Amino acid sequence: MTCEHLKDAAEPAPQTPYGQGCPACERDGHTDWVHLRLCLTCGLVACCDSSPRRHMSGHHADTGHPVMRSFEPGEDWRWCFDDHLLG
Repeated sequence: MTCEHLKDAAEPAPQTPYGQGCPACERDGHTDWVHLRLCLTCGLVACCDSSPRRHMSGHHADTGHPVMRSFEPGEDWRWCFDDHLLG
């Protein structure tokens, strides 16, 4: 099963600056992020829901951008926040 958001999601280049971790965590002096995610609407790189600050979920709540994908090496799965579907 898929949804229109997953079907239509583009693959933007990550926003800069991007180091080795979650830019929002790094900016605030945190190093305890777990995994990274990429917003497929705007290219924001942020930490996952297993991370203490859950920046990608916060980004979705703030912007309504519906789809993110894993930004981990070797992973290419996507998640639609609006429809709660993995793609």
